[in-house]
Amino acid sequence: MTIEKDSKAVHHLEYPDKQVILLGTAHVSRESAQQVQDLIREEKPDTVCVELCQSRYQSLRQKERWQETDIVKIIKEKKSFLLLSNLMLASFQKRIAKKLDIKPGQEMITAVETAEEVGAEIHLADRDIRTTLSRTWRAMGLWSKIKLLFQLVLSMGEVEEIKEEDIEKMKDQDVLETLLAEVGKALPVLKDILIDERDRYLAEKIRTAPGKKIVAVVGAGHVPGIKKYWDTVIDIQALEQLPPKSRTAGVLKWLIPGAILGMFIAGFFYGGAQAGKDMIVWWIGANAILAGIGAIIALAHPVTIVSSMLAAPLTSLNPMIAAGWVSGLVEAFSRKPKVKDFEKLPDDILSVRGFWRNKVTRILLVVVFTNLGSSIGTFVAFPVIVKLLVGVTP
Repeated sequence: MTIEKDSKAVHHLEYPDKQVILLGTAHVSRESAQQVQDLIREEKPDTVCVELCQSRYQSLRQKERWQETDIVKIIKEKKSFLLLSNLMLASFQKRIAKKLDIKPGQEMITAVETAEEVGAEIHLADRDIRTTLSRTWRAMGLWSKIKLLFQLVLSMGEVEEIKEEDIEKMKDQDVLETLLAEVGKALPVLKDILIDERDRYLAEKIRTAPGKKIVAVVGAGHVPGIKKYWDTVIDIQALEQLPPKSRTAGVLKWLIPGAILGMFIAGFFYGGAQAGKDMIVWWIGANAILAGIGAIIALAHPVTIVSSMLAAPLTSLNPMIAAGWVSGLVEAFSRKPKVKDFEKLPDDILSVRGFWRNKVTRILLVVVFTNLGSSIGTFVAFPVIVKLLVGVTP
């Protein structure tokens, strides 16, 4: 198949002493993979840029990388929610690819293999996925994270309705711009960091790639942004840095537990032992019960459920520790993932049942749902404690 010069997918850009041919693809499209191969063979460029970072490149080349995952380290580094969301996003792409009988990211694999075939240099043009996700996570509030998680869960039932012709339509610029505009309305931070920032990053990495003739293979959704920022001065180091944590969030993290403890003391002082006891009972009950329910929803081990109920009332008063981290570690030691769990992970994330069945993803679910339950418990108990305090304050 010969790539037509006026193809909507192919865009010719100029930069001092460089000729850049930009190819927009759909990440789970058989036709896109074929277009990539034909274009690189036809143009025989000096360099092929791909929309991959080093870790994603290694993930495509080394299928057994999941076996090296240290789940305990992930929990301790507070990355459980981040990894679970990433797995759900990967699940959506993998299920579409499976439905169409193609490997996810096949066009990137094809780009790398064809570049090697014609002797072109391979240039990884995307920002490290860990930086992108960390920047997104820090910019999102708690409710935005919860909203995203549930949207990802709901999306797991929508793949059967997608046909191959629908995937090909996604490569049309107008359709993608409309889609991204809708994403921006619901969660603006996602579009800004996942799309706009990466558009700028990709533009800078592509135009500064070595060689005089360059073929760049990127998702079609990035093409308009790359063209928009093509002649713009871009500070790539700023895009690689993690933003500082919010001062407001840091203050609230200590202020809320401090306020709760202060109300306990005030309750004992003004209302006596019974008032103080009632406050503590409400606090323990709300946190313990809802954290336990969260662990049960995640199908945690009985020991994990008990540990989550014991930990939640205490960890909710300590900003340095979360109930989910405790329950996640207990689950990891109670049901230690085996090699086969890591081997089955790529297949298990293709279904909701698989997420709960696989010991690796179940641990992540335990962390997330226990933390969610404990957080809801805090919001339930707080107004009740305030009401009890008001009732005894002169």
